[in-house]
Amino acid sequence: MLGAIIGDIVGSRFEFNPVKTCDFELFEPTSHFTDDSVLTLATAAALLEQQSFATCYRAYYRRYPNAGYGKRFAEWAQSDSDQPYNSYGNGAAMRVAPVAWVADSLDAALALAAKSAAVTHNHPAGIKGAQAVAGAIYLARTGIAKEEIRRWIEERFDYSLHRSLAQIRPDYGFDVSCQGSVPEALICFFESTDFLSAIRLAVSLGGDADTQAAIAGSIAEAFYAAIPSSLATPALDRLDPFLRQTYQRFAQRWLNDPCS
Repeated sequence: MLGAIIGDIVGSRFEFNPVKTCDFELFEPTSHFTDDSVLTLATAAALLEQQSFATCYRAYYRRYPNAGYGKRFAEWAQSDSDQPYNSYGNGAAMRVAPVAWVADSLDAALALAAKSAAVTHNHPAGIKGAQAVAGAIYLARTGIAKEEIRRWIEERFDYSLHRSLAQIRPDYGFDVSCQGSVPEALICFFESTDFLSAIRLAVSLGGDADTQAAIAGSIAEAFYAAIPSSLATPALDRLDPFLRQTYQRFAQRWLNDPCS
């Protein structure tokens, strides 16, 4: 889950100022958490408190109403309706990481991912994006090799994951749909050589930088295991005490991190 937060914060200043290079400063004074971190931590809170995902998404939205949400999510969060809005955007995929750490099987991870997505993103593509990311995290954290993870996602979700970033990057632009951003974020993980390179590659696409870096970072964290303090500390320092406490509680319970 920390990988998603780091990716979000690093990518935050590039969301509307795209770059096509991996050569950039990771943390600047303008680097900040966005809705990606807020809703990832809301997912964690739902699991910690055994509350509904919808309840926690609304509560965290109302606590952080200016974090950069999509218009339809904001309208849903401000309402009292329990009806989802059939979104196929990548919001369900960027907030899903915690479920893959709680689940004790791949099937459980997929079921929880679908449940977390469906409260808003009940379109089949929205649910598919969340499940693909959660499945990748679960498989990565349980020691499955990259090629096996890639093959499983392609077979299960019909994503095209054998394109290269060199092929994708030149003509790629801002796309918040699951089908137009999640496969590309997954490819960033597959081409990465360590946690940091996954983040840099995701930003370098020049697309929805914070969300795609959050997705790639969440999988890379699970696969590469260790995140250096030089990345963890400046990211956690940019969370406020409330969000940081949510992260720490989740990390102590499910990530076995006694230093959290």
